[in-house]
Amino acid sequence: MSMLTPPGMGGKYRITGSRYPRMRRSKGRRRFLLGTAATAVVLALALVGWGVVQLVDVFTGSDTSRATAGRSSDQDCKASVPVADAEPLKLPDPAAITVNVYNATDRTGLAKDTAEQLEKRGFRIGAVDNAPEELDKKVKAPGLLLGTPKSERDGALAVLGAHLAKAETKTDRAREGDAAKSVDLVLGDGYRKLTAPAAAARALTALANPGPSASPCE
Repeated sequence: MSMLTPPGMGGKYRITGSRYPRMRRSKGRRRFLLGTAATAVVLALALVGWGVVQLVDVFTGSDTSRATAGRSSDQDCKASVPVADAEPLKLPDPAAITVNVYNATDRTGLAKDTAEQLEKRGFRIGAVDNAPEELDKKVKAPGLLLGTPKSERDGALAVLGAHLAKAETKTDRAREGDAAKSVDLVLGDGYRKLTAPAAAARALTALANPGPSASPCE
């Protein structure tokens, strides 16, 4: 009797010898495992390939994207209005502009001195006086230019403004009679002196000859 046979048990079939029978794996289970491994490899390779394509698109840009961007840019440029040099402006001569000079500061003689300088620069001088009560000591800028909308359109205020940098400009539709034919320069707390003649001349040249505006396609 083999030692593998339990005592007291007999029978027709007994296990003899010292070797155990070997258990063989099912062929169906082996095929299932092989199929699962193959599927995992295919998915991994697909993910790697997709990642490479994305990196190429990020760093180089796809041909389709570049072509679309080029067409969009071209269409924007074609749709834009052609840029041309602006026509020179006809500005009035200082001799055609009558300037009333008013002093809104507490500095004595400021209006008189400034009026004399403007007269030397070719302007016609009208009234020279202290500022009216509604403006006296209330102008903080170097100066306040006042005129009708027409004096703004025809350039009279711009020509006078070229001789006083950082002056404020306002129009008054209520100006009538002789007042409508002149412009006012109200000297404020920020006033120190008129713009140097050379700088004023450059400013007038720039006003008369505006350059072309930048093209959106440049």
